[in-house]
Amino acid sequence: MFQELFQFRELICRLFIRDFSAKYKQSLLGNLWSLVMPLAAIGTFVYLGRAGIINIQQTQMPYPLYALIGLSIWQIFATGLNSGANCLVGAGDLITKVSFPREVIIIASMAQSVLEFLVKFVLIVAFFLIFRFCPSWKIIFFPLMLLPLMFLTVGLSLILSLLNGVMRDTANVVSLLLMFLMFLTPVLYPIPVNNHLFFELNFLSPLINAPRDLIAFGHIRQPVLFFIASSLSILVFLVSWRIFHLAETKIPERL
Repeated sequence: MFQELFQFRELICRLFIRDFSAKYKQSLLGNLWSLVMPLAAIGTFVYLGRAGIINIQQTQMPYPLYALIGLSIWQIFATGLNSGANCLVGAGDLITKVSFPREVIIIASMAQSVLEFLVKFVLIVAFFLIFRFCPSWKIIFFPLMLLPLMFLTVGLSLILSLLNGVMRDTANVVSLLLMFLMFLTPVLYPIPVNNHLFFELNFLSPLINAPRDLIAFGHIRQPVLFFIASSLSILVFLVSWRIFHLAETKIPERL
């Protein structure tokens, strides 16, 4: 399976370029639209906190920066999962007419999510300067800390794309669940001091918090949880990829 992906690496690049061009075609702001949602969400939470409607605990860095980093990491998962669940259905004609490993479509859609994160990272650097926050030098390991979340996103996308080919309601269910899951994960707020158990059971929590901790403290505050979550993410990816590989010959029939 790895050999097939390597052989079709050029196709992955071409699909990525095609999707990128189509997404922002005839768009005035282009890829900058990926900044609108996080800025709007952060502004809303800042307003709600200052108005006393919600109580956000003290964070280890200026809150807008804390929220921007968390939301940017979260959107790697959310955007990648949304696009991955829909990409097979959206590429129906290509799949039925051309023979190639179908997982390259999902990997190309994940690349789009990574590109949007890179755009947000430019905004994160700007926030470092605005709030005069100096991150730990270990920020150089930040990309490595994101890999488990990316493996999890691709793994879940492989399974959900198959389900979406059979039941088209899957994409709508995924969007709905992601909306609720974002507020159940410490993306825009720190973990409450008196309620650790729930967030320890949510293995997305360490995948979001660990990269942010690396920037703020220079180390991971919950290394054991991060190791467990990372191991589960890689396991989900490998199992899902194998299932997808065995089922991909049936995909054209379903589309």
